[in-house]
Amino acid sequence: MPESGVSRAQHTHIPTDRTGIPAATGPTATAAARRTGLLVTLVLGGLTALPPLSMDMYLPALPAVTDALHAPAATVQLTLTACLGGMALGQVVVGPMSDRWGRRRPLLLGMVVYVLATALCVFAPTTELLIGFRLLQGLAGAAGIVIARAVVRDMYDGVEMARFFSTLMLISGVAPVVAPLIGGQVLRFTDWRGIFAVLTVVGVLLTLVVWRWLHETLPPEERHTGGVGDALRTMRALLADRTFTGYMVAGSLAFAALFAYVSASPFVVQEIYGASPQTFSLLFGINSIGLITVGQINGKVLVGRISLDKALGFGLGVIVLAATALLLMTSGAFGDVGLVPVAAGLFVLMSAMGLAMPNTNAQALMRTKHAAGSASALLGTSSFLIGAIASPLVGIAGDATAVPMAVVQLVCAVGAMACFLGLCRPWQRGGARA
Repeated sequence: MPESGVSRAQHTHIPTDRTGIPAATGPTATAAARRTGLLVTLVLGGLTALPPLSMDMYLPALPAVTDALHAPAATVQLTLTACLGGMALGQVVVGPMSDRWGRRRPLLLGMVVYVLATALCVFAPTTELLIGFRLLQGLAGAAGIVIARAVVRDMYDGVEMARFFSTLMLISGVAPVVAPLIGGQVLRFTDWRGIFAVLTVVGVLLTLVVWRWLHETLPPEERHTGGVGDALRTMRALLADRTFTGYMVAGSLAFAALFAYVSASPFVVQEIYGASPQTFSLLFGINSIGLITVGQINGKVLVGRISLDKALGFGLGVIVLAATALLLMTSGAFGDVGLVPVAAGLFVLMSAMGLAMPNTNAQALMRTKHAAGSASALLGTSSFLIGAIASPLVGIAGDATAVPMAVVQLVCAVGAMACFLGLCRPWQRGGARA
């Protein structure tokens, strides 16, 4: 399997050829570097977007699966839980593998298994087998998430890394929005099995793109040579780093606040405030646009001009304020406010995620050049697990009130700010720019 290490020249944005030797400079080399950067961005964006596509394209088909396999709705819901759990567990496994064997081989192995698991979903005869195949699909799909972040850490540092994460947010932020729409359109021409057929084709194409254009980014001399014990010691050392753990937990709690919105917003907007499905879809799209826009402002305008900690602290502060306002509105402190103020509060909260999420990832990974794969695995697993815990809590009081959603969001937001201030202690680093 051909591999080519990314040399230090690439880290300083001097173009190199496939052997890692600096190529000719000048206008031609600059244009080639831009093309290469765009290609890598698209490849990593595709890897990051594949898991949300795997989850959300399938959502419109849940009733059809229930009817076709003659299974209770609660059992069919386990197909989503299995995929999400697989993504969380898979990152813990694949991250250390990529630190030991490089990025390409674990990624290609994960992509091949993803394609096979997705193809098996097409032919699943029972709900139990479909749950098992979805678990395997999540385990394999996790390779794309964790290794994409590790590759970014291999190639960039400081300001450039934060900017790249903001760009990835643009791509991965669109995926959850368009995935249900794509799934709905696929169901117009075929049944639920056709959705997995489409995902299989997407997986095959992305595997070929990775094999052809994404070269090795972790040089052999920087790889870990130990086994499972060494990987566990590495993760333990990362968790012992107070600042890394602070960024990890702060980012995970911010993600949980977002996950609470995703889980609760359908019944909050439609059942409690009486909006139509079309209005809900419009509001969901507007909020996603807000998150993506602020993420791009972070990467294109703020990064390099102010410290990442200042941008992160401001974003977390806005999330806390928005969650507080949502709790006051949904609890009736201002009377019956209606949908518009609540929708505005959700928009502000979601948009501020564009400052919180990329900067927590960048700051955490900047401390872990020696173990980017393991660090990326911990970041991803923590986010998925905390998000999965927060998600069911939004419905704990039934579907007649939006207060649980606001409470979960406020608790997560305050917890994220507390971790940022108490564990990361940004003032001790003097607010220096990344």
